[in-house]
Amino acid sequence: MYQTPFHSIDISESTFLITGGAGFVGSNIATYLMKYGAGKVKVLDNLSEGKIENIQPFLNEPNFEFIEADITDSETCRKACEGVDFISHQAALGSVPRSLETPLLTNDANVTGFLNMLTAAKDAKVKRFVYASSSSVYGDSQKLPKVEEHIGDPLSPYAASKFVNEVYAGVYALNYGIEVVGLRYFNIFGPNQKPDGPYAAVIPLFMDALLKGKSPFINGDGEQSRDFTFVENAVQANIRGMFSQVEGVAGKVYNIAFGERTTINELYFNLKDIVGSEIDPTYRDPRKGDVKDSLADISKAKAFLGYNPQVSIKDGLNVTLKWFAENYGAAITD
Repeated sequence: MYQTPFHSIDISESTFLITGGAGFVGSNIATYLMKYGAGKVKVLDNLSEGKIENIQPFLNEPNFEFIEADITDSETCRKACEGVDFISHQAALGSVPRSLETPLLTNDANVTGFLNMLTAAKDAKVKRFVYASSSSVYGDSQKLPKVEEHIGDPLSPYAASKFVNEVYAGVYALNYGIEVVGLRYFNIFGPNQKPDGPYAAVIPLFMDALLKGKSPFINGDGEQSRDFTFVENAVQANIRGMFSQVEGVAGKVYNIAFGERTTINELYFNLKDIVGSEIDPTYRDPRKGDVKDSLADISKAKAFLGYNPQVSIKDGLNVTLKWFAENYGAAITD
């Protein structure tokens, strides 16, 4: 991964803070920055979702600092932002089902935590604050492809929390002049994504089941569609979001996806073929709060960020399957 850099400026004198940096997307961003010689990389994570193994290779590096703490504590956020040039805010409690079960916890992490970080970034005068939003903010909108300016009503507390993030980011940009860039992720997948736990995402769940010879569940009829996006594309968006100098880039939200639509059934049977499995899925009732179809228009991200997703879903699935096999002890059939 990351055979060529996504930035063209010297980052050897810059300090970066990644919240949720031991988690899935955050640890991949940390890996990129460490590979390309960032002056300093600070990771803030409470390890409720993240795993220390994801950043283990960097813990003894002189330009790396790990802070085990929670963004719901404002003083923690203030201290973490000291001396920071760029922030990538990935910390959040994900999962629509979890948010329906624990809306207060979701609000604490995703709204209060976000506002703490935004305020700390403002006070520390960081150069740019890039944050993870979600395609879930499109809610009940039926329009395809999804265009940033046209959203519906949120269908879950998680979606509502991400929408509130976007509102606060806009308000802070307007009133305090902080440079914010929002990234609406569309179903990110790849290495370091957990297959375990009650709120695991669909791709790691499918991979884990197939590699263990089990039948995975599919919610509903499997004809719901998603714009699955390999994590390297999301890392590219974060890096370009930090450094893009296109006029008007800050203060906006951008779709981050590959720009292709895949049904859950197509996804599963593609994985089944790659693995060489004969196992069929088990269908069950649709999941409450889920969006039916999702497909992103990524033209705005291309224009303002220079975003150019380079890894297709097929290539990304192959890379991810190999990573899962190596880390979860199962073999893949060639």
